[in-house]
Amino acid sequence: MNILPREKQIEVIAALCDGLGIRAASRITGVNRGTVGALALKVGRGCAVLHDRMMVGLRPSRLELDELWSYVGHKRNPQKSKPSRNPEKGDQYTFVALASSTRAIVAYRTGKRDTDNTLEFIHDLRQRVIGMPEISTDGFLPYQSAIRHAFGNRIAHGTVVKTYSVTHLAVKEAARRYSPAQVIAVERDVVSGVPAQISTSYVERSNLTLRMSSKRFARLSNGFSKKLEPHCAAVSLYVAHYNLCRVHESLHSTPGMALGIADRVWTIGDLLDAVLATQPIDPVVTAPDMRKRFRVIDGGRNK
Repeated sequence: MNILPREKQIEVIAALCDGLGIRAASRITGVNRGTVGALALKVGRGCAVLHDRMMVGLRPSRLELDELWSYVGHKRNPQKSKPSRNPEKGDQYTFVALASSTRAIVAYRTGKRDTDNTLEFIHDLRQRVIGMPEISTDGFLPYQSAIRHAFGNRIAHGTVVKTYSVTHLAVKEAARRYSPAQVIAVERDVVSGVPAQISTSYVERSNLTLRMSSKRFARLSNGFSKKLEPHCAAVSLYVAHYNLCRVHESLHSTPGMALGIADRVWTIGDLLDAVLATQPIDPVVTAPDMRKRFRVIDGGRNK
């Protein structure tokens, strides 16, 4: 990976950002599959650091929060009453905080859908925004206590609870069985403050963009992540590319430009240079270092 030409690195990252998996990107670019995975992991780590440095001191007027389901290693077996004991395996949710006016992803976190991860996600969001923006979430209960703990009781917070039809569960046809369930009722409740608008439409639409842009989130395929760290790196790569490189059709600019953290549309090369600059240089094994790895083993002796 360290000697891979910059043009090839750009081709690999562009292929991954366009929704290709590791194997497909390897076949198209002609780069070894292990090299593609190592580059994706390193660039993803750099994207997480770049996001932490750029997404600070923001003043969004309104935020929409949602969670996106995926799994790492294996799905949760519905026949077993107890979930997987390994917290890095099974169901993993990506929490996303989207600024509704600029469509920018302000904060994100990947982990289990529990109270601890929700609290960490909300506190990370609080450190990035200034003021008291309106917040809209779904009916996940840990949101209420986490938002109240991080933002206070005066925050304008509303929830959207959707009721889905369950009649499709008995359908035998595959084309209808895998189609999304029909929404039969929508309830909007005020948790605190006086929110002017309660909606999660924009962040739910961004979930579709994430599934189309990352093979790890594709349903009914074997492109899912096998380990949690590469999965988190893939999410970080998507967020950085989405905020800085992808021109939004409605805004006619990138979300980063609309948010004020970028002055131009970044290219893949710009993103690659910025994220690799945040990562430490991998040590190159020299001849003396290699000799230190050898160990003398006493052999048998003739008597």
